[in-house]
Amino acid sequence: MKDILTEIVAHKRKEVAMYKLAVPTEGLKELVDTLSPSPRSMKASLAASSTGIISEFKRKSPSKGWINQEARPSEVIPAYWGGGASALSILTDEHFFGGSLKDIKAVRPLIQLPILRKDFIIDEHQLFEARLAGADAVLLIAACLTIDKCDELATIAHAIGLEVLLEVHSEEELPYVSCKPDILGVNNRHLGSFVTDVQNSFHLAEALKQTVKDVADAPLLISESGISKPEIVLQLREVGYQGFLMGEAFMKERLPGMALKRFISALQT
Repeated sequence: MKDILTEIVAHKRKEVAMYKLAVPTEGLKELVDTLSPSPRSMKASLAASSTGIISEFKRKSPSKGWINQEARPSEVIPAYWGGGASALSILTDEHFFGGSLKDIKAVRPLIQLPILRKDFIIDEHQLFEARLAGADAVLLIAACLTIDKCDELATIAHAIGLEVLLEVHSEEELPYVSCKPDILGVNNRHLGSFVTDVQNSFHLAEALKQTVKDVADAPLLISESGISKPEIVLQLREVGYQGFLMGEAFMKERLPGMALKRFISALQT
């Protein structure tokens, strides 16, 4: 079976090395040090929401190819906000997902919701990039990182004002909670094969609750990928999830914001 994650991370290492040659990390850090704290918290927004929908902007994926090649963030993201999203996720990987940091920069002045930079983050350089682009949170994927590296990146992210969404896929990755994420997400998509099964979130629900029950300032639990029906969101909420990251279900539609609005309407009836 082709391991897509290994391919992505290998490409990302080369990509980050090129970025660091072009713009030294220390220069980005100096710019970040001049920024004011962000007033937006993804964790707080989800905790206060009645729906918990994190709407994602994603043009393509390695497994499905182009989903919405012509989508413009300046049109889709404000429509997500107007449609009732609680937070936003923007794919910034260009090679495999057709995104870039420009997508975050383009919409940051247009909306007030918290934005997650969703990418394969392996280096502090990417954290400084995210903060400068206007992101409020970053994704750290357990499958991409050692626990020590994850802890290092989470510590830096928090120090520069970014929240951390830690993504796990299996019970074996739950020790990564020691990295003190703000949000803990279960990815229903296996990042090696990109096969999706929402039952993964139900399978891990009790283990997650036991893992975080004694954690000070425990992370908020979310389910990611493969969610397409309102009844699934309701069932996931019953077992402890407060956030639901959804991308393809909306992005495959001509008007993703309207698709979100219809979904939320069905969710609340």
